[in-house]
Amino acid sequence: MLNADLLILHASQLVTCASPRGPKRGSAMREVGLLEDGAIAISGDKILEVGSTTDVTARYTAKTSLDATGKVVCPGFVDPHTHVVYAGDRVAEFEQRIQGLSYMEIMAAGGGIVSSARAVRAASVEQLVKETRPRLESMLRLGTTTLEVKTGYGLDETNELKLLAVIESLATSQACTLVPTFLGAHAVPAEYKTTPEKYVQLVIEKMLPRAADWYGESLFKARGIPFFCDVFCELNAFNLDQSRRILEAAVALGLGVKIHADEFTPLGGVTLAVDLKAVSADHLDATTEVERVRLANSNTICVVLPAVNFHLGSAHFADARALLDAGCALALSTDINPGSAPCPSMPLVMAIASRYQHMLPSETLNASTINAAHAVGLGAKVGSLEPGKQADVLLLKTSDYRHLSYRFGENLVETVIKNGVIVQE
Repeated sequence: MLNADLLILHASQLVTCASPRGPKRGSAMREVGLLEDGAIAISGDKILEVGSTTDVTARYTAKTSLDATGKVVCPGFVDPHTHVVYAGDRVAEFEQRIQGLSYMEIMAAGGGIVSSARAVRAASVEQLVKETRPRLESMLRLGTTTLEVKTGYGLDETNELKLLAVIESLATSQACTLVPTFLGAHAVPAEYKTTPEKYVQLVIEKMLPRAADWYGESLFKARGIPFFCDVFCELNAFNLDQSRRILEAAVALGLGVKIHADEFTPLGGVTLAVDLKAVSADHLDATTEVERVRLANSNTICVVLPAVNFHLGSAHFADARALLDAGCALALSTDINPGSAPCPSMPLVMAIASRYQHMLPSETLNASTINAAHAVGLGAKVGSLEPGKQADVLLLKTSDYRHLSYRFGENLVETVIKNGVIVQE
């Protein structure tokens, strides 16, 4: 008999979401790798074996075992697009939208991202860590074990670097794996409102090199966690030429790239993402059929964010069904942020995507695990239950994984195992 540290046995459904050849597309999105009476053997922070309870117990013994009878066992969720580090809230803007103002009107009037930037600039590293940690704990309770975390509410050199310091501090003081992204080009700050090109030059010439230097000395680099640069390519934010120059500068510094594209206006951000081999193109609410085909023929992951549309009270969602049917690799994300998506819950995102974007429960689960892991450059480490991968595992209070999308308004996550350790019960 071989020794393991932890055995999970008798899962009514063990759902692996395995995809050893890369992100899932097409018909593979409907295959979740379901095993009945399934089991997992874990040693340290890694998965040793996945199989039937009969096979696993015939090969392994362990000091600790969990009985998953009547439960689903699945990978921890991966949230590939978040703005979870911020100060304060924007509940006043929520009321303004209820009264008829649009997101873009609020942004043009000095609210939105720039409003959050004022709050972040006034906050210390310690305050930002203190405000953010409970949000991460809430996400963990809801099953998220890995998430991308963007800067973007500093909008100057000092405060963007402060946000990177916050992300690094949080990476050592809570359980979730964090993947950092520099988003200095999130909005043009108020002091550059009439001279936006000067801000673009600041991002390219000063902020990006400082961010790259930070990464080189960070724990993320030491742990093999990638670092990305993102840009908000949109009207009233950064145009296509500015977005290209910023992302090309990031590539030249050795950073991976992402892009906010087609949230409101199709400016060509998807083509830019494909040209630069971006790891992901995110939002895609206004993406055309031509650009869907480009995405399908690329390695760029499509990240759609239905909690945004839900929170903004919009009846228009990214056409996830068309993206899937075109053969795109698609992921889901909360986009948790204080303005357009104060939502920590991947299961709620899955529920919305099923109802408004016509995604099957199998597709929403693959989009929230293995494909989302590829959208943060960690598809070889997390996002599925396979031998050698990080032991990030959920036990759900249901015997059918489809209930993650079917039911809403409750938390079906009973137990969270992170790096082989039970962190929530």
